[in-house]
Amino acid sequence: MTNSARYLGILLFDGMEELDAIGPWEVFAWWTQHFPGDGYLATTFSADGGPVTCEKSLVVQPHHSIDSVPALDVLLHPGGDGTIPMLTDPAHLKWLREQRTHVPLITSVCTGATVLAAAGLLHGRPATTNRKAFDRLRELDATITPRPGERYVDDGDIITSAGISAGIDMALHIVARLAGPTRAHDVREGIEYSPDPPH
Repeated sequence: MTNSARYLGILLFDGMEELDAIGPWEVFAWWTQHFPGDGYLATTFSADGGPVTCEKSLVVQPHHSIDSVPALDVLLHPGGDGTIPMLTDPAHLKWLREQRTHVPLITSVCTGATVLAAAGLLHGRPATTNRKAFDRLRELDATITPRPGERYVDDGDIITSAGISAGIDMALHIVARLAGPTRAHDVREGIEYSPDPPH
């Protein structure tokens, strides 16, 4: 199955917000490990394949580098303070535009949407992001239609999600898109995700 698998890839980088990546990873990994017959595998990668230090100091070792990661069906770009230098990093923005040409579904969590905007990938599209980042999103591209208050915005081949924990909701939505709502329900039950905050 591995040779014909379709891959869900999460980009990791220094200064990444932990839950932006780890929340969706839990969803994707639980799904793909418990339902291998669906034909998907989850993986992670960083620019050079080396470990990254997240915004709150968690150190994470990716599976691949940008050069070694398998061809992706889904690319997830987290947010966090590490996105700030990416907004003016020509190499990273060029890489993202290149991914747009062959990755069927590009997604972002939190301020990852600002990087997609800086790369021109949200031009003329609706999008959401961290509630504190909408002004930045508008500054980067005035043609974007902001969707504050929405957990995620599905615009076909690009999905953006709101801040931090919203990535879990978006990941479950991706499971529903790719394998059906029953499977998404299976995963939600499996990870015992049923938000009912105490405060």
